[in-house]
Order: sequence, then structure tokens, then C-alpha cells
Amino acid sequence: MQYNPGAQLDPSQMGGGGRGRGGTIAVGGGASILIMILALLFGFDPGAILGGGGGAPAPQTQDNQYAHCQTGADIEKDPECRYVAYTNSIQNYWQQTLSGYQMTKTVTFDGAVNTACGQASAQVGPFYCPADQTIYLDKAFFATMLPQLGAQGGDAAEAYVIAHEYGHHISNLTGVMSQAQQQGQTSGPNSPAVRLELQADCYAGAWLRYASGSSDSIISEVTQEDLDRAINAAEVVGDDHIQRMQAGRIDPSQWTHGSSQMRKQWLAQGFNSGDPNTCNTFAAGALN
Repeated sequence: MQYNPGAQLDPSQMGGGGRGRGGTIAVGGGASILIMILALLFGFDPGAILGGGGGAPAPQTQDNQYAHCQTGADIEKDPECRYVAYTNSIQNYWQQTLSGYQMTKTVTFDGAVNTACGQASAQVGPFYCPADQTIYLDKAFFATMLPQLGAQGGDAAEAYVIAHEYGHHISNLTGVMSQAQQQGQTSGPNSPAVRLELQADCYAGAWLRYASGSSDSIISEVTQEDLDRAINAAEVVGDDHIQRMQAGRIDPSQWTHGSSQMRKQWLAQGFNSGDPNTCNTFAAGALN
């Protein structure tokens, strides 16, 4: 993934620290699935890790640690400025694509963070909290948890994960998320939970198509290798892959995010079409 050194970055779209406590469960696209799968298989309470557990809260800070990330050239000086580039590019796309889009932030943290969805530890991975409409990212996830799941990694894999979380923000803004959560069924290959995750994958693919098609944007090039790495990241967070790793067996009735093939298919759907209107995973027959 190549960055335009002359592109202007907006670090105000980044944040640090959390936003209090609440009772709404967060929606994840990364290692949070691992927590939920383990909870379903072995019977522990995922709330101890996600959505209101105890422990010391993360320090709150008013300083923007990304304030120095002003242009694409700054990514070479400080690689963490890439988080600003991802966030800016994704939100630029949705501002142009979704009427009434509401800007939000990517909040990075180390160790633990307080959110309106409760306290989350680093074990959760990246997630979206609908109660405060914020994406939370433990920076160690890309260096530890994602490789443990077998991902090749790289900037494009990271960008896919963050774009997936912004996909949840879109589903929240459009009302699809609340409708899905009201349907009750929480697991299974055709469940609302899986459809919501696959929609976020599709939205991430649509953004990747946008990012790959403009040489004068923040991200100036997305190569075939980048796409392969993004697809690989989608596959390793498939329910079947994680179940096989953790329990040695596959139980579709417990799926909450979709299989590796389903995630790959919907990411490709978004990228190939470049049109988020094709991401209606809730349509009749969409998952057949």
C-alpha cells in the first residue's frame, strides 16, 4: 500500500483514552470473535473481557498523540501516522458516498480502555462501540493477535480491519444494526449477527476499491498483493477457521461472524462492485 506524500492528513479524527461505561455490547471484527467463540464453546462470561468488566481503567489523555501527522510524508517518519491515513481515507469515502454521514474517531489504546460499551482489554482486538459511535483499536493487535490467527499482516490487512469497523458505523447510522439486534438470533450461518459482519466486510471492500482508484488521494496505490493480504485477514477471522484452531472442530450453529469463505466473498463483493448498495446481506437469499 502506497501513500501520497503530499496528501494532507487530519489527526483530529484520532483520539486516545475511553468514554466512560455503559451496557451496550461492542461489535467487533477482529479478535473479539475469538473471545465470543471461546465463551460459547467453554461457557465463560465474555462480559468479563468485553462490555463492562472490572479492572483498572486506561489512563485518559487530552493530548492527541497524532498531532504531528500532517501529511502522507509523515508516515515514513512515524509509521503510526498510517492510522490517521486509514481513518481519513475511509471517512473521506463515506462522506462522499452516504448522505448525512456522521464523522467519528478512531481511538487507539494500549492494554485497556473505557468506552460507552464498557471496559475492553487488549484481548478484544479492534471493535466498534455503537453507544459512542467510536472505533477502538489496540495497537498491539496487528503485531500479536492477527499473526497468531495466521494472517500475513501488512498495511492493507490493517486497513481492512479498520474499514470493517467503520462498516459497522455505517450499519449503525442507517439503522440496520439496531434492526438486526432486535431480531434476537445471535448465532448461526444465517443469523442477523453474521449478516451484520458480512455487510461490514462488503463495505470495507467498497472502500478498498475507492482507495485503489485514485492516485491523488491519501492512499495512492493498492496493489494485488495488498488485496491478497486483506483477503487473507478476512479469511483468518472466519468462524470456521477460529473454531478449528481453538477446538479442532467446526460448529456452524455457533457462528457469529461468518465462515472464511463468506467473509472473503463479501469483501470481494464490495471491492468488485465498488458500490455499497450491493452490500445488502439481509436480502432474501443473500447468503445462499
